[in-house]
Amino acid sequence: MKNKTFAYAIYIATTPERLWEALTNGEVTKKYHFGCQVQSDWQKGSTVTYLHEDGRITDYGIILKCEPFDLLSFTWNMTGDETARDNPTRVTFELMPIDGSTVKLTLKHEELLETDFVADAATFEGLNNGWPAILSNLKSLLETGRTLPPIAVD
Repeated sequence: MKNKTFAYAIYIATTPERLWEALTNGEVTKKYHFGCQVQSDWQKGSTVTYLHEDGRITDYGIILKCEPFDLLSFTWNMTGDETARDNPTRVTFELMPIDGSTVKLTLKHEELLETDFVADAATFEGLNNGWPAILSNLKSLLETGRTLPPIAVD
C-alpha cells in the first residue's frame, strides 16, 4: 500500500511571528482548532499533544524539527486510530513570508493511507476535510480577530 501526502497552502495576512505563536500557543490553538489546545516545549524529540477542553488527548506525536518562524514538523498519531501503519504520519508546517504583511503557510501531512481520506466534502472527517477547516479558521482569527462560526465535530 503506497503512502500518500496531503498538502495544503494558504496565504494569511500576518507576520511569521504571529503565525508561529498561533501554531505553538495552546491558548490560541483552542480558538481555531476545534477547541483543542496544543502543548509542547517545542524542542526536537519532545512530545506534542492536542487536548480537548476536558483534558482528553486527541492527537499526539514527537517533535522532529522546530525552526521558529520557519518550519515545524512532528509525528502525528490520532488517539483511538487502530489503523495498522508502518510509520506514524508526519505533519509539517512551513512558513514563507511573501512581503511584510503576508505569510504563505504550507501544511504537509505525510505517510497517509487511503483510509485517512474521506470523499464526502460535507464533513470534517478525514484529514483532507479537517485540515482546510482548521487552517481557514486560523486565517480568519489572525486576519479579523474572530474565528468562523462554531463547527460541530465529534
